[in-house]
Order: sequence, then C-alpha cells, then structure tokens
Amino acid sequence: MVRRYGIMLAALIGTAGVPAAAQDAPPQDVALRLDRADYFEAPGVNWLIFSNVNEGLFADAKISGVELIQQGVRTATNGDVRLSPTPGQWDPAARFVSRRVDKQAGVIEAVMQYPDFGYTVRAERRGGSVVISVLLDRPLPAEMVGKAGFNLEFVPSAYWHHAYLADGRPALFPRHPADAMQLTAERNAASGRSDGPGAEPLPFARARRFVFAPEEPARRVSIAAADGELELFDGRNQATNGWYVVRQLLPGGRSGKLLEWVLDAESVPGWLRPPVIAHSQLGYLPKAAKIATIELDRDDRRQLQPRLFRIDASGQNVPVPLKQAREWGTYLRYRYLQVDFSGVTTPGVYRLEYGGTRTAPFPIAPGLFDSAWHATNDVYLPVAMDHVAVNEAYRVWHGDAHRDDARQAPVDHEHIDLYRQGPTTDTRFAPGEHIPGLAVGGWLDAGDFDIRTQTQYQVVRQLVDIWEDFGLDRDTVAVDWDSRRVELHVPDGTPDLLQQARHGSLQLLAQYDAVGHAINGIVEPDVGQYTHLGDAASKTDGLIYDPALKPYERAYDSAGGRSGTPDDRWAFTSKSTALDYGAAAALAATARAWRGRDDAFARRCLDRAQRIWDEEHSRPPALFRHGNTTGGPLEAEEFGAAVELLLATGDRRYAARVEALAPAMLKAFDFTAQTMVKALPHMPPAYRASVEQAARQWATRAEALQKANPFGVPITDGGWAGSGTVLGFGLTGYALHRAFPDIVGAEPTLRALDFIHGHHPASDRSFVSGVGAQSKEVAYGSNRADFSFIPGGVVPGVLILKPDYPENRDDWPFFWGENEYVVPEGAMYIALANAARDLEREMR
Repeated sequence: MVRRYGIMLAALIGTAGVPAAAQDAPPQDVALRLDRADYFEAPGVNWLIFSNVNEGLFADAKISGVELIQQGVRTATNGDVRLSPTPGQWDPAARFVSRRVDKQAGVIEAVMQYPDFGYTVRAERRGGSVVISVLLDRPLPAEMVGKAGFNLEFVPSAYWHHAYLADGRPALFPRHPADAMQLTAERNAASGRSDGPGAEPLPFARARRFVFAPEEPARRVSIAAADGELELFDGRNQATNGWYVVRQLLPGGRSGKLLEWVLDAESVPGWLRPPVIAHSQLGYLPKAAKIATIELDRDDRRQLQPRLFRIDASGQNVPVPLKQAREWGTYLRYRYLQVDFSGVTTPGVYRLEYGGTRTAPFPIAPGLFDSAWHATNDVYLPVAMDHVAVNEAYRVWHGDAHRDDARQAPVDHEHIDLYRQGPTTDTRFAPGEHIPGLAVGGWLDAGDFDIRTQTQYQVVRQLVDIWEDFGLDRDTVAVDWDSRRVELHVPDGTPDLLQQARHGSLQLLAQYDAVGHAINGIVEPDVGQYTHLGDAASKTDGLIYDPALKPYERAYDSAGGRSGTPDDRWAFTSKSTALDYGAAAALAATARAWRGRDDAFARRCLDRAQRIWDEEHSRPPALFRHGNTTGGPLEAEEFGAAVELLLATGDRRYAARVEALAPAMLKAFDFTAQTMVKALPHMPPAYRASVEQAARQWATRAEALQKANPFGVPITDGGWAGSGTVLGFGLTGYALHRAFPDIVGAEPTLRALDFIHGHHPASDRSFVSGVGAQSKEVAYGSNRADFSFIPGGVVPGVLILKPDYPENRDDWPFFWGENEYVVPEGAMYIALANAARDLEREMR
C-alpha cells in the first residue's frame, strides 16, 4: 500500500476550476511530523524548509530553500523566489534574513530580501499536507513583474528514464536538453556570455498540475498550482549543470499571499532506508584494526547480526566468526552499529553482510598501500599540469593549454571564484596589458582551469615532504618542458615527485621574474570561459591578445602570434606578504629536493626564497586579503618559510624566527603541527618540550573524536566537504607518531585512510577515484560533463546539510562541494598512503 505525503494546497482539493487530471481522489491523509527535527517528515519523505540557505560564496550551490529528500535521496532544492527561469551560479539570489519554526502550530517561515523587495515563504502543516505560500507586504516593484517567480529545481539524474504527466498528458523527461531558446536583452549569468545578449530556454511543458515519475513510487512527486499555470524548464539548455525547474511568476499589482503550490511526494509507509556498511573499499592490513560501521535508518530497530565471509578460490562464501555488533548510538539522522573484526588476520578476499545488504569484495592482505597511491601519482597529478600537453596511450587528456597567459587584471575589481584585484596593480603593467613569462608550470586548480598560487606552494611543499620522508623514486611519467609535452606511463629517468615539484616551482619562479612578487593567481576573464568543460587547450586560442586587431583576427610575425580575441586569462597581482612567504617556503623545499640532481635549478630556487625572506623583513607586510586566494594566516605562512629555509640552509636566524613564532603556532596546533615537528631536530629542548605538550593535548582530542562520531575523525559541516581535513588529521597523527611514538599511536593515521577509502557516512564509496572496489567514478573534474572521473583524484567527500543530512552523490558530478577534485588533496593522499606503508613496517 502506498500513501502520499508532501506540500499540498488545501484550496486545490475539491476546487471546480482544477483540470480533470488534478481531480484524482486525494491521497490517504497521514499527519506529517514536525517534532524531532526542524523539518516536515513522514516515512521516506522529508521536506526541508530553508534549513539550508545560500552562504554568499556562490548563489547556486544547489543547497537552499525548499528541499525534498525522498527515500533517502535529495531530489529537489532551491525552492525560492528567483529572477530567471533557470538561474545559474552567479545569478542574483535573495539574502536570508530569518527563519521561524513553530512546532506546535506546524509552521515554518523564512524571511528573504532582494535589494528592492522582501518576501516571506511560509510552510504550514495541515494533516498530511503542507501549504506553501509566498507573501509580500507590498506589491512587487514594476521592474520585477515578469521576472520574479517561485522556482523549485529537480536533479535531472533522478528523473532520467522516467515519465511525467502534465494535466494528464504523458511525456518522458529529456535525457539531453533540446528545447527552444529565446534571446534576452539582459544577460543571464548562467549563459556564460561576457558580451551582448544572452539566451534562456522556453518551457518544455506547461500545466496546472505535474506528476513526476508516476510509474516509480520512490520518485513520484505531484506539483500543482492553486491559480495560474506552472512551467517546466530544462536548465541544462543554458548550463551543463542545470536542473529541471518548475516555475510560476509572481503576479504584480497586489500584496499579501501571491502564490500557493501543491507538492505531493509519495512514500511507502514503514519505509526504512537500506543499511549502508561503511568499510574500507581498499581493504585492511592483517595486523591493523578493522572496524565496519553499519548506518541504519533511525527508525530501524531490527536486531540483526552482521556476517563476515571469506571467498575461497571456488567462489564459496565461507563464514568467519564475528563478535556481536556494538550499538554505537545516533549521529546526525542515522543510528549506527559497529562490528570489530580486527582479530581476522588470515589473508584473503572477504565481504560483509547485514540483512539484505552485501559489500563489494575487499582484501585482507599485506602491502595494500604499496600501490594505492599510484593512480594519483601516475595519472591525476600529471593530468592537472598546466601549460603542457598531456597524453595517455591513445587518449589526449588535454593539449598545450594557456600559451597566451596572462593579462593584467583590472583594478578595483571583484572577480569570480574568490579572485579580487585591489586599487592598484602592484606591477608595472597597466590593466589589460599582457604580462610576459607566465605561460609556464603550475597545476590547474580543482575541477576548473585557474592557477591558484596558494595551491601551487602547498602542493610543492607536500611533494617535497613525501620525497624526503619516503624517498619515492617512482618513474612513470615523461615530462619534456622544452616541447611542453607529458606522456603518461613512460619513464624518463627522473622521479615523478621531483618533476611535479619542479613544475609547480616553475610557475612560482615565473611570477617573480614577471612582476617581482607572488600573485593571487591566474583565472579566466569571464564566466563563459570559467565554465568551459573539456580540453583546456580549446578554451583559449593560445595567441596573445592584441587590442589593435579586430575581434577574432590573427596576425603572425617573428615574435609569434597575436589575436584580437580577448580570451587570455587574467593575472590577479595585488601583493600579499602571506603569499610571498608561502612561495619562499615552497622554493626552499624544492631547492633541497633538487640539490645534487640539478644544482643550478636548486640554487635558483634557494636564492629566490632567501631574497623573498630578506625583502619581506625589510618592510611592513602587505596585508591584502580576499577569499582563499591571498594566502593563509600571515604568521603561519612566515613560520612555514622559516622552517623550510632552516632545513635548506641551517642558518640560525631562521631558527630564531621559528622560536619566536612558536607560541602563536601552538595555539593553532591542529593546523601547524606537521610544520612544527619538521623543525624539531634543529631546535632547543624547550621548543621540543612545548611541542610534546601540544602533542599530548592533540592525542586527547583525537581520542575524543571516537565519541563524537562513529568514524573517529574530524567531520566538517561547512559548504565544502572535509576530505582535506581528514587527510590533514591523518598526516598530523603520523608526524606526531614519528616524533612522539609513546604519545600518539598509528590509529589516527589508519582511521583517516579508512575514512577516505569508504568508512564514512552516507555511502561506502572510496573518495579516491579508481582506488578500492567501489570508488568515485562520477566526479567533478574537467571531464565531469561525461559523468566520468580522473583516476587518483580525491573528492571533498561527505557534505553535511543542515540540520542532519550527510550527502555524497554518485549520480550527479556537479555537486562541487562533494565531488570536486583539488590538487592539494591528491598530494596529501600520496603522503598518507605512504605513511601507512611505513606504519605497516612497524607492525611487522
């Protein structure tokens, strides 16, 4: 038996003017709850009413307003008043003002504000229904009439291969967008156009009432309007990451209640979310702890016993005795059991079962971490290399990209993706002028195509740490900087780690040669190029922009090619001392790694690092700050530079500065511990004593995490998920274990790796693409439009939506906060996997 729950208009039921298709017998009415959480819920259905709001970073993170979680999957979001049918990431969105929850009355209200009008979205429970209304104190401004409308977006992947009914008329959801478009005099940011008019899709269906997926109870949703007509748009016509949007314009000329909708989401009474058996998809070392955590619906009170099987050579599942599962308790919205099978040490292939849920096979075997990091080293990092062509066997990952870097960014300009240029250029170049020498080195940041300087020096330092700590001499990538070509799976006689560290350092050196200081980064000049997907080399024409030429005109001479196409990336050059210290630290580290292999290059790096240090200590610091592109905290960046220069030179003046900055670093020990430990061999006993005391406090906090959540690692709850935080936790644990093995054991490092490999909330997927039996194979890389992945890339992981919903989606790569690769996490993963190799040797 199936019942419907949802947002429903009381005015619709029994109204004579409603079309015949909307006059179906009303569903059996079962009261929604608004008691144990601040949202409406029924078995298998949650309606979140502004539990999540736009945080201001981007207007379209697909986490906001009215949202639907149906049978455990979030399928609808962004229920709010918007100013276009298919708004994109940089289009206007209202500012959240306040939210009121009255559980006794069954009402949730959110007050929202645009610059020229405000409104309230009201949700009221009535039995098994919720009435949703949009209320205005005064009529819409005239310029907003025909623009402002209430939108609700549905993720396309949940409705592919499903039908819908429009006032009873049957149709199928489009697998690929192919709708009529109309030009608009006013550009919509989602169009990506930087000049001239834009275009918006026309609706592909209209109705008073829509029923989505009538054939599939797990996705069946009914949407109806009390007055007027609903329109259904396909946002993918305008933006590849667009959703299906149901929309109704707000009427002009009146105030009060302007709009009411009906939404019915269907659910099977007694529905329980299937269990998830969180475990390491990579497997387990024989002597390591082995904990699987079973994630259950909070209403699932069945007392079942997990089972472990070893799969023998004939394919038989041989039962392995297990301890009784332990009740861990409740975390977020789920109930958790834990099963400890650490006593199982016999190498073999195993799988776990709980009820009807069965895991993929996983090994218990020595040496698992020997090769776990290879895909990141061999594929992901090379694919992220900018200013080179990257080839893998028969596949071209991308051509020789961005040979036209870069033009000086305009002053007093706030740009996309957290870049901003201050009141001056801080260079000798005028806004718009080409800055020669920047088209070399660097990694493309995240799933985009910008070079973020803070990423460059962070990754360089991590790679040098790996080189010095583990001596990895793996050679599988051929790099030819002269011909600007990279070939995967082809050795060239130079360890890959050293090549990668050199590539990042070349970009840092180029910045100093070009403008004399570290820059914020190099990024696309407009949204159209920023949202480019596919081959990075096709994003620009590779020719330096010449304003004397006509648009798209090209000219060639002995100096090279130029064009009249202003597609060159912009360099954001506002000086920040924090960035300079970060660059100095990376260059000093590179000098150590290349000393004895290419002494001229090593001297060049160290000389530049020392000059940076001396120059920054000869003047007041430049304190320009914006977003995450202008460096970390100033003292922390200076401390990192002092430590790396101390290790590179042994000069005691750097040791003196390390000692002076140490008290401030101890206050942020979770983030500075690894760097503080590196300095230990060069510092006096008092320094070691202070770090040891901080290590003891850290160990206490790490132990407490096992009571804070079932996974024993820090789980963040911001708009960007926390794989990086978990990797950092594991690496900090390893650094402290090496320095103080009696204080910090191996457990934090191995817990972090288990988390990354699948022992986490929401799913059991490995967050390293291609690593483990089941991993992230639909992710946010440059190939995300193909619903594919880059081997070895590490995704942000579990995003915690307020108030209690952990999410990591495998069917929609465009959730950047969950699925977007970032280069630093790739380098951190290589380090952490090799830390586990070292710990395995200890276990033996």
